[in-house]
Amino acid sequence: MAGTNKIINLGIVAHVDAGKTSITEQFLYKSGVIRNLGSVDKGTSQTDNLSVEKERGISVKSSSASFEWKQYKINLIDTPGHVDFSAEVERSLRALDCTILVLSAVEGVQAHTDTLWKALRKMNIPSIIFINKIDRMGADTDAVINDIRKELTGDIVMLQYVNNVGTNEANIADVSQSMPEEFIESILHHDDLLMDRYLHDESLPMDDIRKSMAKQILTGQLFPVLFGSAKFDAGVDELLEAIVQYMPVAKGDSTAEVSGIVYKVEHDNTIGRMASVRLFNGSLKNRDTIFNTSQKKEEKISQIRKFSGLKYEDTGELLAGDVAVLYGMSAVKAGDIIGTAEGIQYPVSLQAPLLTVNVFPQQPEDYAALVKAMQMLTDEDPLIDFLWLQDERELHIKVMGLIQLEILGNILNERFQLKVKFGKPGVIYKETPAASGEGYEEYTMPKPCWAVVRFKIEPGERGNGVVYHSTVGVNQIAQRYQNEIERTIPLALKQSMLGWEVTDIKITLIDGEHHNIHSRAGDFAVATPMAIMNGLQAIGTTLLEPMLEFTITGPEEDLGKVISSLTQLRAEIGNPMLSDEKFSLKGSIPVATSLDYAARLSALTGGKGRLSSRFSGYRPCALELGASTPFRGISPLDRSKYILQARKAL
Repeated sequence: MAGTNKIINLGIVAHVDAGKTSITEQFLYKSGVIRNLGSVDKGTSQTDNLSVEKERGISVKSSSASFEWKQYKINLIDTPGHVDFSAEVERSLRALDCTILVLSAVEGVQAHTDTLWKALRKMNIPSIIFINKIDRMGADTDAVINDIRKELTGDIVMLQYVNNVGTNEANIADVSQSMPEEFIESILHHDDLLMDRYLHDESLPMDDIRKSMAKQILTGQLFPVLFGSAKFDAGVDELLEAIVQYMPVAKGDSTAEVSGIVYKVEHDNTIGRMASVRLFNGSLKNRDTIFNTSQKKEEKISQIRKFSGLKYEDTGELLAGDVAVLYGMSAVKAGDIIGTAEGIQYPVSLQAPLLTVNVFPQQPEDYAALVKAMQMLTDEDPLIDFLWLQDERELHIKVMGLIQLEILGNILNERFQLKVKFGKPGVIYKETPAASGEGYEEYTMPKPCWAVVRFKIEPGERGNGVVYHSTVGVNQIAQRYQNEIERTIPLALKQSMLGWEVTDIKITLIDGEHHNIHSRAGDFAVATPMAIMNGLQAIGTTLLEPMLEFTITGPEEDLGKVISSLTQLRAEIGNPMLSDEKFSLKGSIPVATSLDYAARLSALTGGKGRLSSRFSGYRPCALELGASTPFRGISPLDRSKYILQARKAL
């Protein structure tokens, strides 16, 4: 692979069971990386390394490999498809230049497909749409194309069509050679110059049309659609050709300042942390010292290994545009930025953790080992947000759903030899300011200390999170102290009046002062939470509950029972659609009332009902319908104790 400088950083994304891992297997087999094809069904796929992945036939971790095809080096990231493992996908997207979005020819566009597509478009990542499993009974490629146009985008160009779909004789034909009218019009839609020539009956050379298509695909204006059956090696060669022909080659300046993203962290019992890094600019060598911007500390690289197929090879160097595993970084976490953030995509959230759970070791003597294991797993997936309450000897984590919880128990057992039990999952609520007001704190005693801050606190727009800015000059509060205030605000909002994190809030620093002799940065880290909580206590907060958008399909005869059950769960229901003695129902439902609804739906419909759902955001909720939780630790409202704790005097 050292002979090529053309690198494509490619990801494969899909709703669970669409066939991503089978495509990866074919790529590795055809490029000579592996000698025998693995099978997801048999648990022998090369990129599913965990035993739980092999047993369940689903990917729960992103996996990386590299291979060469037609003088291109392709760094491939195969991502999990189950919504509970969206955090792996979120981090991987920031390392990619392009993706393949895989759809099943039977199931078509599903709930998580739509979520993935929105993220790809928000990040403007060029993508190929691959419709897999064309040979399966029930496959309907025309229906899937209609779904794509309706649910995802109309900006698609069909490079192929399928004969005998849904049978063992299914086969693919290329349309780009014959160039039918529909194919041409798909391309001309975003090319005004060519469209004008076309409308005036001018001759359009094939080369001009193909160049226009390639440019639009590269810039994310147009999305090629291909078909196949990865399991039986149909359409895979054509997919590989489309990747090298239409997907972007990685760019980057190896002489520029270092800029990279850590998209995955693993732990090796001997070597320590292994950080998978995509480098956008600059270069790194063994024994280089780099600045971890996210952790705000310098770290030394002991070794650099690149992917060679499914294995690592010690290259000692990483250049812009490529990916590698860095060793020796003792504080690194998944999602960290190294060097500058230049050229790195902002993160896009696919799914928020919706449940909080207590973790207990089955054997009390394993308590310390469990704490250490959970700290390691949180480095690999920060959204777990592990909370260790030492005084109460309680361990709390956040998870996306019940499948993730089950997998986590398996990982703790398999990897750390720890048997654990989980408490009853609780829904993660949030809070938002109920009105506008001010929060003030004057922390000037006992000396030495001096931090005076006044904030304006307002409700923010739903879904906007925390918005902060300052109107105070640096003569009033020095910039280094203002930096500390800004750093502390997210920590100050972790718990509020009802015990939940505060969101959808606008905070403005409007007044304050420092002292030239007595002030330290730590003083403002103490004063800020006290001021924020004083303000929230004065204006009050509104409880917010997480909501899911759902689509339910089932027999028409069961529609009444389903609507009745949903109404009891506080669901908001749209008008049902009826067709072929089946119904389709869309709406939204609180997470708190729907944790076991898939099983209830199955019972109501004799196993014929189907539920798909996705997180849609938070909405206000009456306290009697939701829940509050005790404040963990010492509240900033308990001013004296809070200050003593901050000064380590408790």
